[in-house]
Amino acid sequence: MQILNRERRRRGFSLVELLIVIAIILIIAAIAVPKLTRTRMYAQEMAAIRGVITLHTAQTQYYSQFGKYATTLAELGPPTSGTAGPQSADLIPSDLATGKKGGYIFTLQATQGGYQINGSPESFGNSGSRTFFSDQSQVIRENYGQEPATPQSKAIN
Repeated sequence: MQILNRERRRRGFSLVELLIVIAIILIIAAIAVPKLTRTRMYAQEMAAIRGVITLHTAQTQYYSQFGKYATTLAELGPPTSGTAGPQSADLIPSDLATGKKGGYIFTLQATQGGYQINGSPESFGNSGSRTFFSDQSQVIRENYGQEPATPQSKAIN
């Protein structure tokens, strides 16, 4: 009898033991995945704020070089060929110049005497839960929700 018990123990885990381990792994995954998703979304929102700051810096440099603000993201981006100039000043990376970076869509609009920047998540609730607005005042404003942030939205400290 003892020989049979020893042999049985050497074979491996029983089906019940394996099911318990799988159930524990699934419970841990069910807890961890939502937290990971929120953390990734928060990181993309922080990257979007950095993108707005990058656009402000580029606009300041553009104004210094050409005496006016850029009216499109392409004017701040790298040239497709040749040297940098007013049509493509090479002040921001090419992915930001296309308007999409890090799960956010950026737009730049010219205004009377300045500009407006908007940043919205590509997939609301997945790549971000906030929209951003800023202008030549360089105050970044946020809105928790799908509606675009405006000059009246809460400022980020």
